[in-house]
Amino acid sequence: MQWTSLNDLREKYLAFFESKNHLRLPSYPLVPHNDPSLLLINSGMAPMKKFFTGEEIPPRNRVCTCQKCIRTPDLERVGHTARHGTFFEMLGNFSFGDYFKNEAIPWAWEFLTVTLEIPENLLWPSIYEKDEEAYHLWADVVGVPAERIVRLGKADNFWEHGSGPCGPCSEIYFDRGEARGCGSPDCKPGCDCDRFMEIWNNVFSQFNNDGNGNYTELAQKNIDTGMGLERLACVMQDVDNMFLVDTNRKILDTVCEIAGKKYGADKNDDISIRVCTDHIKSAMFMIADGVIPSNEGRGYVLRRIIRRACRHGKLLGINHAFLTDLCKVAMEQNCGAYPELSEKSAYILKVLTLEEERFDATIDAGLSILSNIARESIAAGKTVISGEDAFKLYDTFGFPIDLTREIAEEQGLAIDEDTFKKLMQAQRERARAARANVSGWSNASKTLLSGLPATEFCGYTGTRCDAKVIALIVDDMTVDEVSEGDVTVILDKTPFYGEGGGQIGDTGTLMMEGAVINISNTQKSDGVYIHMGTVVNGAVKVGDTVGAVVDIARRENIMRNHSACHLLQGALRKVLGTHVEQAGSYVSDTVCRFDFTHFAALTPKELAAVEMLVNANILVGLGVDKLELPIEEAKKLGAMALFGEKYGDIVRVIKMGEFSTEFCGGTHVDNTAQIGLFKIVSESSVAAGVRRIEAVSGKGVLELIAQKDALILSTAKELKVNNPADIAHKATQLQSELNTAHKEIEVLNGKIAASQVTDLVKNAVSVGDFKLVTAHMPGLAVDIARSMTDKIKDTYADVVAVIAISDGESVKFLSCAGKDAVAHGAHAGKLVGAVAAVTGGKGGGRPDSAMAGGRDLSKLDEALASASATLASMLK
Repeated sequence: MQWTSLNDLREKYLAFFESKNHLRLPSYPLVPHNDPSLLLINSGMAPMKKFFTGEEIPPRNRVCTCQKCIRTPDLERVGHTARHGTFFEMLGNFSFGDYFKNEAIPWAWEFLTVTLEIPENLLWPSIYEKDEEAYHLWADVVGVPAERIVRLGKADNFWEHGSGPCGPCSEIYFDRGEARGCGSPDCKPGCDCDRFMEIWNNVFSQFNNDGNGNYTELAQKNIDTGMGLERLACVMQDVDNMFLVDTNRKILDTVCEIAGKKYGADKNDDISIRVCTDHIKSAMFMIADGVIPSNEGRGYVLRRIIRRACRHGKLLGINHAFLTDLCKVAMEQNCGAYPELSEKSAYILKVLTLEEERFDATIDAGLSILSNIARESIAAGKTVISGEDAFKLYDTFGFPIDLTREIAEEQGLAIDEDTFKKLMQAQRERARAARANVSGWSNASKTLLSGLPATEFCGYTGTRCDAKVIALIVDDMTVDEVSEGDVTVILDKTPFYGEGGGQIGDTGTLMMEGAVINISNTQKSDGVYIHMGTVVNGAVKVGDTVGAVVDIARRENIMRNHSACHLLQGALRKVLGTHVEQAGSYVSDTVCRFDFTHFAALTPKELAAVEMLVNANILVGLGVDKLELPIEEAKKLGAMALFGEKYGDIVRVIKMGEFSTEFCGGTHVDNTAQIGLFKIVSESSVAAGVRRIEAVSGKGVLELIAQKDALILSTAKELKVNNPADIAHKATQLQSELNTAHKEIEVLNGKIAASQVTDLVKNAVSVGDFKLVTAHMPGLAVDIARSMTDKIKDTYADVVAVIAISDGESVKFLSCAGKDAVAHGAHAGKLVGAVAAVTGGKGGGRPDSAMAGGRDLSKLDEALASASATLASMLK
């Protein structure tokens, strides 16, 4: 057999099964589609589950894939052994009721022995001990000697997961030689030694288990094959583990080059080298598939992976950003098979850069605090770090708990995990409580809806209809009649849109002869529409027929904003890239607010391009089609779904020409020209990797123009300018005068600072070969304090200073470091960040100059006292 690269092995496998009439499918994304049971795709079969269960029809009855997979249960073990990794690829050929054992077994043998030319005597099949059909095929059809066919029990060679489809397996093992074995004459597949390595697994799904151990033959038998690509590459390249496979080896060698290390020279260095090698691939592929770093779900998995790689880079002595350089090498090795890596390269590198910078801004301060905690715990004879300390590191410094755990274990310490989990749960409950019941609709009222039929919604085609009152609710109780005060009305049908999908609920009026109820909000719960209003006059009883009339002017404003929101998403994806996904929205009669995944603030040029593109598609007058389709037909149209949202078999699709096609249950204009105009009001960050645009449309743009006109006239009046066109000239003139005054103030501040700097430096304490100045100067102006720190760093190359200024309510910390101190590891930004953190504050800056804000004035002295230990941990 010849040495074969991993990329060539992948292609040989897929081409082989294409020759057997299999449809080659691209790898599915790592983010599962409509499968809440999985956080990330972790096997080749996972995306195929619905084909096997019959829930979905496969594109062909024979398919083959090479599937990207991520598994993280043993994340802390990755690096400590050469066997553990988070990212891997699974080769698979699948039959959905087509071929079975007669074809699967000979094809597996043919690929390994003919295509790859692996010597037959090095391959050992295993079968389920009762599977005589598989034994016959291996022995009589393929021709494997009986002594090399190993029968194994149900635990090893029978796949089942509770009730449902199941069946025997047949694996193929590669004999790596006696040198890797246990020395036993009976050594063969199934032995715990390293001699025999499983490279192929055929699962024959042929039975149905009723859950009680009773098996019946399936009418449709399936084949599920799995083969680890990296394992196969180990065989074909004669290497011991996946880190030495050619594509991974290129990444590993790059880690060594960046760190100035040699793989195999030091056990601890090898651990960190393997961590960086593995984790960069997982991070790269996850980002490419739309995962963004966060503190929840798969985003938290990504953040843990990136931050663990950052930390192990520092353990290797890499004190600068390196993940993007490493990622470029990983891209080169994988972009041939996964073109999305090239298409999204700029975005992937941007996400890595921002996350690495974000972690780097806090890790040194956090590591210093964790080091102090560990040192104090060991000195006190403790073996456990408190859950409170672990939670503070997570909450303040963004330390994933597994990173704290890993560092603690290196020093022989454990963590009080129970307390940490309780604090995390309390935090989640506080957040949940803050979000809960924003509608004012109580749980007690919701229970009254349980027996009511679903409301018929007729609001897509009209804004008024006659409806029957089927329930009235006042103060969490059902009543038969209402004549005053607040009331919740349930109708048999309604034109009122119930709040949902980011769109607010309708308002309007319920009327009948002699009675009027003003509706101030509409919501829905389990298909029942809830009209919340106030009786204006008269009385309404259960069973009455009322005229339900939506406030049409308000509804039209909402429709303009909602349709504009769809155009906005389409424009963002065209200007920024297809990584943009909806992360939330809020549409009212006054605003269109859209949250989306993107890792940087939009530039003025990008905002202008987005706004121009939206308006272009308004002015061209695109027809808006509102379709109700089977979900599979909607997907074929390219309709965009909101990630994580559950949809029924029939879905509503809003299609605006060829520019935008989305799943949506909201109300919309009939033609984009009805939107009028669109104007972006603001762009901001709402979370890591999530941006927000607020915009107005239609009448909202006219109101915005009127507000800006009023502001211009008001500004001209204050500047005493008769012609508003002269505002800019007048502002420039005033700015020049202010700059002159500011320079004069700086000169005076410098003189004041110089008079105090000498005394401060005289009282400095020694920290190693350098001096540290700490001082609290209540009432001192920020400008004077800044002049003092500038004077210190410019005059004294070996001095580091932290000065606190306070006004009785708040505190600010200013820090500086002379050039010699900086050259030996001092970093003013990280130092001031750690000092401020003691008071519950945060901040940072450059190595030679920085500022931070504090919170708890009672801990000010403690914070300044901590500066010495933090500085000492930096100096080298």
